[in-house]
Amino acid sequence: MESILTYEYNIFDFCEHSGKRNPSENLGQVLFGERISSSPYKFSFNRTGTCIKVCVKSYDITNDDQKKKLDFLKKGIQLNYQHHWIIDNMPVIWCHNTKDGKKSCTPGFPIGCFITQSGEPKHACLIHSEFNKSNTYFLFNHVDITITYHRESGRNWGPSRLVSARLEPQSYKHSGEGHLACNGTPMEIPQEDTEKFNVTYTYSVRFEENKSIKWASRWDYILESMPHTNIQWFSIINSFVIVFFLSGMVAMIILRTLHKDITKYNEMSYSEDTQEESGWKLLHGDIFRPPRSRMLLSVFLGQGTHILIMTFITLVVACLGFLSPPNRGSLMTCTVVLWVLLGTVAGYVSARMYKTLKGVRWKTNFLLTALLCPGIVFADLFLMNLILWVEGSSAATSFLTLIGILAVWFGISVPLTFVGAYFGNKKTFRYPVPTNRIPRHIPQQSVFTKPLFAVMFGGILPFGCIFVQLFFILNSIWSHQLYFMFGFLFLVFIILLITCSEATVLLCYFHLCAEDYHWWWRAFFTSGFTAVYLFLYVIHYFFTKLQITGIASTILYFGYTMVMVLIFFLVTGTVGFFSCFLFVMKIYSVVKVD
Repeated sequence: MESILTYEYNIFDFCEHSGKRNPSENLGQVLFGERISSSPYKFSFNRTGTCIKVCVKSYDITNDDQKKKLDFLKKGIQLNYQHHWIIDNMPVIWCHNTKDGKKSCTPGFPIGCFITQSGEPKHACLIHSEFNKSNTYFLFNHVDITITYHRESGRNWGPSRLVSARLEPQSYKHSGEGHLACNGTPMEIPQEDTEKFNVTYTYSVRFEENKSIKWASRWDYILESMPHTNIQWFSIINSFVIVFFLSGMVAMIILRTLHKDITKYNEMSYSEDTQEESGWKLLHGDIFRPPRSRMLLSVFLGQGTHILIMTFITLVVACLGFLSPPNRGSLMTCTVVLWVLLGTVAGYVSARMYKTLKGVRWKTNFLLTALLCPGIVFADLFLMNLILWVEGSSAATSFLTLIGILAVWFGISVPLTFVGAYFGNKKTFRYPVPTNRIPRHIPQQSVFTKPLFAVMFGGILPFGCIFVQLFFILNSIWSHQLYFMFGFLFLVFIILLITCSEATVLLCYFHLCAEDYHWWWRAFFTSGFTAVYLFLYVIHYFFTKLQITGIASTILYFGYTMVMVLIFFLVTGTVGFFSCFLFVMKIYSVVKVD
């Protein structure tokens, strides 16, 4: 699809079903714009039907309203818009052979295809040889539906359960309502010089019994639309290699170099021939000197911890099967509920860290924690929602829903953040060594120990652990692919946390050995810089994997991407910071200081 603007089914002037209300929607479906409409395609179980008429649509280009509908339909074909159908809460998939002979399955099928003026076939026209007329739009007005069911063995009279649903879109030009043959020439949308024409929508349905597929595993056929399990395992192995490499480096530092330094330092007698201190041991009087912008750092750490715990719980619940694809909208609903209820965590971590850094304006810290990052995200999403409203997209959130989100934010999340900040302000982290009044001079640093180089290098390895998994996540978001491999995702998430921690600790130790005690923000940015590589990757994905056209769709893509990058930056930065913080607290707690 060349546009990320989603529309309701009936806006394309397809056949409508009247007299029945749409199913109720949960919070996640409302926020994602997943609105389900009742279908006019009706059939009974195990009753085969051939070339059944659904409705007839008439178009007269002299009528302005009908001409607008026809133009919108042609625009949808040109942008490769897709139908997304559901039968028994299961997506109907379309399987076809690609140009290279491979089988491809998708949980949607196109509304049509077109041939350019130069005779080049686009989209689905590539797999239909009969579509060969240049500068022509072809409409898929017929579908062949195949429903597979399972019946318990030995119980021919027992209940049957649907286990898969597939279809084949077809284009047929019917000669008249009384002569429905569902074969012959494709249904072309006439050129502008034609005044009137009709489009007859039809379907055929057949049922197949399959005793080998049971109802409990009926979602397995969706795996055909994602034949990438081997790639997933390859990405996991690749991530483990990176983790083992970093773990070996950290173990070498802690078990050999660092342990040797601490032992030698503590065993020195305080005599005249005592050796002079060197390296990281010289910094014990400055290592815990508060950094600049301590307020902002505390706010980032509070929100990062908040999102980290929310993500961890969500993935655990998803791995247990509670957020599987049949439970539509449950993933977003769970995320929003956890975000609201975990506001106490953000307030507590931010306030305690701020007071540890000798901050005194704890009320300002609380307000920034509750409003800064969520406010940036809300403002971004609100602007994106305005674009969706202007474009008439079904993904646009209503004004009442936005008011409800604000009410939950200020009525529940903000008070919980205040509770956390109130208790967090009563405690601090106790430093193992005192801080000198006069700051120590930092010697001239080499190119490799300067902040920019370390930060850029620190984000490469964590990103190397996730870029394969990131491809499938972006496919599920922008290419409407189903994503349900939460086990892989959870494992990659844990590997990401470990890699961020080890990479930050490793570089933190190197900088301390270079006698540079400005580690606070550097620790945050070292692993947080992974978000920059994430942003570069989504730019690469936009230009190489998507064919998005139009200013609105481009703004929406990068607008939503910035929210993802901000959240990723806060999570990875927080993990790296606290890893380095614990590392520094540990090594200076075992050093003897007069």
